[in-house]
Amino acid sequence: MTIYDMVNDNAPMAGAAVYAWHCDAQGNYSMYSDGVEDETWLRGVQVTDDSGVVEFTSIVPGCYSGRWTHIHFEVYPDLDSITDSTNAIATSQMAFPQDVLDSVYELDDYDGSAENLSQITLETDNIFSDDNAELQMVTISGDTDAGYIASLDVYVDTSTEPSSGGTAPTDGGGEMPSGDMPSGDMPSGDMPEPQTSASAS
Repeated sequence: MTIYDMVNDNAPMAGAAVYAWHCDAQGNYSMYSDGVEDETWLRGVQVTDDSGVVEFTSIVPGCYSGRWTHIHFEVYPDLDSITDSTNAIATSQMAFPQDVLDSVYELDDYDGSAENLSQITLETDNIFSDDNAELQMVTISGDTDAGYIASLDVYVDTSTEPSSGGTAPTDGGGEMPSGDMPSGDMPSGDMPEPQTSASAS
């Protein structure tokens, strides 16, 4: 992701902290899904470089019922502010193009994702159905053998008053209730160390 400061003529935002999180191949979220409430996998924090860039290494998320495949992220003004989710100045999600998902969801690890994806479109998704969906779609290259590289330009209004992120789901499973979004709250005492590149497994 490249983070841009809209207030400063869309200049790259150096020193911003980005927290990203998503589900595993079966639609489960660490910290929230049954049996993994004490886990923090597929979550990470990075700090933007002088070009406003952060890089994460992860997997393609699975598709659970009722949602288009996505990765959640929050942007914070700096690393010190990320210990409190109410300091987030931007909360959003990135979407994946269907042709990539169709290829990934042929893999055995993603059992059920193809069926879930077939029951929803970007237009019927409760997050991506707004007029800004195209701004949340990643640019992506690669294949299932070599892996994919996805990128997204994120424009942040840095004059935004910090506010809390999304609401954690209450059922804790892959079948999340429509409209609920996992929280950006960091696990107490377990904030991932920021690095120049992160691995999530």
